[in-house]
This record gives sequence, structure tokens and C-alpha cells, in this order.
Amino acid sequence: MKKRLLQLLGALSLTAMMLLQQGCIKDKCVKNYTYTYYVPLYKTSAEVRANIKSSAPKAIVNPGKITIKDNFIYLNEINKGIHIIDNTNPAAPVNIGFIAIPGNVDIAIKNNMLYADLYTDLVTIDITDPENAMAVNFVSGVFPERFYYGYVADSTKMIYDWTTKTETVQCSCENPNPVYNDVGVLLSSNDAGSLNAAVATPVGISGSLSRFALVNNYLYAVSAAAVKTLNISNPSTPVITSQVNTNWMVETIYPFKDKLFVGGNAGMFVFNIQNPANPSLLGSFSHARVCDPVIADDNYAYVTLHSGTACQGFTNQLDVLDISSIQSPQLLRSYPFTSPRGLSKDGNLLFICDGDDGLKVLDAANPNGITLQKQIPIIGANEVIAFNQIALVVAKDGLYQYDYSDRNAIKLISAIKTGNP
Repeated sequence: MKKRLLQLLGALSLTAMMLLQQGCIKDKCVKNYTYTYYVPLYKTSAEVRANIKSSAPKAIVNPGKITIKDNFIYLNEINKGIHIIDNTNPAAPVNIGFIAIPGNVDIAIKNNMLYADLYTDLVTIDITDPENAMAVNFVSGVFPERFYYGYVADSTKMIYDWTTKTETVQCSCENPNPVYNDVGVLLSSNDAGSLNAAVATPVGISGSLSRFALVNNYLYAVSAAAVKTLNISNPSTPVITSQVNTNWMVETIYPFKDKLFVGGNAGMFVFNIQNPANPSLLGSFSHARVCDPVIADDNYAYVTLHSGTACQGFTNQLDVLDISSIQSPQLLRSYPFTSPRGLSKDGNLLFICDGDDGLKVLDAANPNGITLQKQIPIIGANEVIAFNQIALVVAKDGLYQYDYSDRNAIKLISAIKTGNP
């Protein structure tokens, strides 16, 4: 199936190129059309796996999800790997290394083992010494749906990076149609653009956008339409124990006590993990078709909904759900936002990343009457972890840390901007 898909894409693009070039050459009136596109660079799977280890620090370019463990921050560089940041002094964090993991977007940590996605596979990395981290195990096929712009991940070779190519063709003045290259990743004329596709504890603390959750000896991972359970009793060798298929797209997962709160494009779903090896659906709350991370405490769940994504919704709001009856969560109240994404809660303070509206800090002592405490201007605020009086915020232009020990005087204590190692 994969091979046929690639052959079809190649045939269609070749036919389009031939037809366009033939038609343009015969036209009396022609003009040049320049277009830029990405071309994949490949390495064998063996080469990629052998290179999954600590290397020199790299500049942060496209920051994604985040996990904190002990005095270290592990920041995903979308589809590239993981930045290792020494946060012993939050006022002066130091980027100390990088682990190259093509296709990586998620991270989970327990003790000295880091778990990450590697396109379709799950890789286990020993981070006993973060500056000398090394891959120790691979589980193939955990995320079979992973693909990259029409290219399904291959068992023998992987896309480890992309390069750009620019071509100019002659087109009809009346019909200057763009030409789609054989990769299918067309960028606008004369614009190369960007190729984009988120503490001394045993378990690392991850943000609300995470697709991994760790509870005791189990790692729960969500793929496109399934919740998968992996036994990590032997931390270096995860073993899949069960899979719960869903009829809706799964996006995020958040553990709380003996429950898993799963965000999907059809709503929030609660799984019981009293039998940790075999989660079972316990309750759900349906909403409009939107993307949504979710967090929870003893009595309430907080769900952000935002538009402008593949989930095709038009709602931008915070939903507060009463989960006192876990089998039947009820909507308590909705609050309007601009483009809410990641969120975190510490005591009565609720932190919400609201896109270009920045980080919003809210007083959530009364879930039925949440009020804005402070709005911090950050461009493209996407994910936040509030822990130990420090809020770590991932934004479009870097990683920020805010001290909220005095909720009435929240202050910036450090920032690592994109483009800086």
C-alpha cells in the first residue's frame, strides 16, 4: 500500500510536469514562474538509530513540547529531536546538548529513561548522564499512522532532514499554474517558508499537549485513533500490553490518580486504569469538532478548544467540566479566548497559553467564576508547565520562565530565544 501510494504520487506529479511544460512551450505568450519546494534527505534506519545520542547543543528553531525532570528541561525541536537544558539556575538556563531524533514530537521520562517517538517507532534513551545520553531500545510500529507530507515512514530508511530546491518554468500568460514537485511539498513563489508539521520526582512533568502519560510501571501513548499501553516494569524495554481503538481522533492524554483524561476532536474521554495494563472507557463529554488539550483535578476538568487546525473547528474557549460524576461529566461554564492551547494549574492559579494573546494567568478558585489575574504578552504562546512557583512557557520565539511565587508580581526570570544555542 505504501509503495503504491508513492508510485501514484510520483506518476501524478510527473504527468503534471509534462503537460505543463508541453503546453507552456507551445504558447505564444509565456512568462517565467519560479517555485520552491522541499526535497527529503534520507539515511538508513540503522544510521539514524546509531546517531540517537547526546551531541553538541543546537540553536532552538521550532520549539515544541516540553518535559522537566530534576534540574533539566527537555524541549522538543519539532520533528528534529530534543534540546537538553540545564535549569539548575532558572535565572540562567544553559543549553547543554541535543539528541537528534527525526520525526520526534513527544517526550516522557521516568527515573533515568526517556521515551520518545521516532516516526513510527518508540525509542528508549538512557539519560543517567544527560550530556552522554544514548538510545538503548526501540519498539517498532507503535505509531503506524505517522507519515511526512505523503511519505510514509519506511522500515529501512528515514527522512532525517529536508533541503530546498528552486526551479523556474515557462507558463502561459493566461494560465500560470504552479507545478507540484514529486514530493508534494510546494512552497509559494519566491518564499522558502518553513517546514513544520510542546523537580526531584521519579516521573518527569509534561505539559497538557503531551501524547504520552506515565503512571507507575506503565506508559500510555495515544496514536491517531487508539490508546496504547506499554509495560515499563523493565524501564529499558517497554512492551505493548493492550490497545484500545477509538472511532475519533485522539490528540492528548493527561494522567490524574487512577484516571486518564484523553482529549480528542470529538470531546474529552475518561479511561479507568485501576487495571493499569488494560484501560477501559469510563465516561466522556462531547463537544464541537476542535483540537483540545485537557487537564484535571479532583472535581473539575479544564479543556481548551481552538480553531485554525486540522480539527476544522471554529471555537476558541475554555470549557470547565464538573467531573464529580466521572461517568457523565457536565459542562459547568465556558469562557471565551482568542486561540487557547496548552494549560497548567497550580493551586488556584490556572495558566493558559492563548496564542498571540500571550500567557493568561487566571484565578480559578471559583471554577464557575474564573477571572483574569494577569496577561503576559508573548507571541505564539503554545505550552506551559506551572510547577514549584515557576511557569515554563514554550512560545513561537523561544522558552520563557516566570516566577509566580508572588501572584501579584509575576515576573520574567529568563528566556532562551530561538536562534540561540
